[in-house]
Amino acid sequence: MSVNVITNNNERCEFALEGLYEVYDPEVGLNVVDLGLIYQLDFDESEKKLDCTMTLTTQFCPMGEAITGDTTRSLSGSFPDWQINVNLTFDPPWDYTKISPEGNKFLGR
Repeated sequence: MSVNVITNNNERCEFALEGLYEVYDPEVGLNVVDLGLIYQLDFDESEKKLDCTMTLTTQFCPMGEAITGDTTRSLSGSFPDWQINVNLTFDPPWDYTKISPEGNKFLGR
């Protein structure tokens, strides 16, 4: 995995990320995984609960609701009988260093 996502379950995290590769920031045209917006995925097996901590490129991102909604729908699709909680944080703030090598290639950087 070339992205830095904190998790307590690598196998489930990989599965979750597969779906999240289909969630795009429409302004940038890059998926939320390669953009580095997903910070943490925590899985509670006994409660069937998934907590996703993510950020946006800016606190004032006009597409923020759409991106977090698409993230929630993607995770719900991957884990249909789980409770999904998507939490936004801006600590640490997002910056270009969080973009994956694949994302940088896509952006021509």
